[in-house]
Amino acid sequence: QVQLQASGGGLVQAGGSLRLSCVASGTITGIYTWAWYRQAPGKQQELVAEIITRGGSTNYAEPVKGRFTISKDSAKNTVYLQMDSLKPEDTAVYLCNADIRVHFTREKYWGQGTLVTVSS
Repeated sequence: QVQLQASGGGLVQAGGSLRLSCVASGTITGIYTWAWYRQAPGKQQELVAEIITRGGSTNYAEPVKGRFTISKDSAKNTVYLQMDSLKPEDTAVYLCNADIRVHFTREKYWGQGTLVTVSS
């Protein structure tokens, strides 16, 4: 019914940049909040950044502040994560998440994840 598709991951050297994208498709009435999570091997899933669709307020995890930027294109049902000054510790599977209204039901949906590998 609703599908989130993440893309943009890859291999990059420390100090480099990547831009992740996530597109929501399906019968979508509205998207309230977008978020990016990441999970590194052997580590707990971590909230990286989130953005509220109405107003555009953002929140970032401390380790990525000043380096990552979350943004959205509501007309395209798309969220982005611009990652600059990447560090090896940023290596993880990045997953997008969205709080979505489908007709009369509001719930969170997950994308499949995209792998970011930062080499040193």
